[in-house]
Amino acid sequence: MANYTTSTPEWAVSNSSAVMSGIEGIKDTTVGNINPAWSARKRKVLTEDELVEGVSKGDRMILSRAITLIESNNPKHFAKAQRVLQRLLPLTGKALRVGITGVPGAGKSTLIEAFGNMLCDEGHKIAVLAVDPTSSITKGSILGDKTRMGTLSRREEAFIRPSPAGGTLGGVARKSRETMLMCEAAGYDVILIETVGVGQSETIVRSMVDFFMLVVLTGAGDDLQGIKKGIMELADAIVVNKADGDNLVKAKVTRGEYERMIEFIRPATEGWPTHAYLASAVEKTGLPELWKVIQVFKNLTTESGVFQKRRDGQLLDWMNSMIDEHLHNLFFGDAVVTGRMPEIRDAVLNGTISPTQAVAELVKIFDIKRASERRVDLFSEK
Repeated sequence: MANYTTSTPEWAVSNSSAVMSGIEGIKDTTVGNINPAWSARKRKVLTEDELVEGVSKGDRMILSRAITLIESNNPKHFAKAQRVLQRLLPLTGKALRVGITGVPGAGKSTLIEAFGNMLCDEGHKIAVLAVDPTSSITKGSILGDKTRMGTLSRREEAFIRPSPAGGTLGGVARKSRETMLMCEAAGYDVILIETVGVGQSETIVRSMVDFFMLVVLTGAGDDLQGIKKGIMELADAIVVNKADGDNLVKAKVTRGEYERMIEFIRPATEGWPTHAYLASAVEKTGLPELWKVIQVFKNLTTESGVFQKRRDGQLLDWMNSMIDEHLHNLFFGDAVVTGRMPEIRDAVLNGTISPTQAVAELVKIFDIKRASERRVDLFSEK
């Protein structure tokens, strides 16, 4: 029988993922002989000051702990994470944020690893936020990006954080945005966000990043049928991957087909023409050219003001979505509303009232409850 108790590699300790870091206070279940100093450090509940100092100094283990705090659903962890994030905000906003999506099998993870290694070689610090699909039945995730990006995982200049989607639309919401800010505060100057590649994740990631890439395969005749026009309208660049060997000729044909399609689609970014490019993660071709395209994009949009305008809009959209989420939770968490909900749902199903009337009745109940609570508060103050 194979021996699974070998010591854990140093890179796996320093570049810990969500599985390794664990929520504060939960016993570590990592297989292997962990460095005693690291293990003792991990078990210790870090203070806000320690988290802020560790993240600002680029300590990857403490960064993992801070992100785990963000991902926790414990109200105490939420409050603590927000205080830490608030103190780190002045250090955020300086990174270039790049979103990457594509059809399954397009080679997104392989492309990201090759791209990330190239940027590390050029002196950049790279953070990869890869959202893993979560099973709607078991609620479990594979979290396999650390395995797929083995060489990038071992680099001191890189930080990879696979996060479970949690069944949300595309798996990217508040927690992913705040994770991105934490990575920026830790000094990572390029943030690569890989989407699940299905559902609404593309739209959500587009609302988080500066530059958005769509990774596609050759054989566009079949691929285009599986790609929504809406996704192509979000892309600042279309990358035909696996453009190598015998596939190179097909890749060039595919690029031409996408270029013709782009002519009929509105550009994703004002003043920036979207184009299709060739790349090979295996042969490392096309990646330097792609990086130059992204740099030109940043320079042009910064000069025109579009870059900052997009970020300002993203912040306001984020705030509005948080308001929607908060009001949703208040409404469905109200005891009186939940108490009347079965009765009103039955009435809708029986055809006694329309859905519109049902909503009006529930909102009325909610408003009366909130008004009553406000009167009690005013009376208590007097």
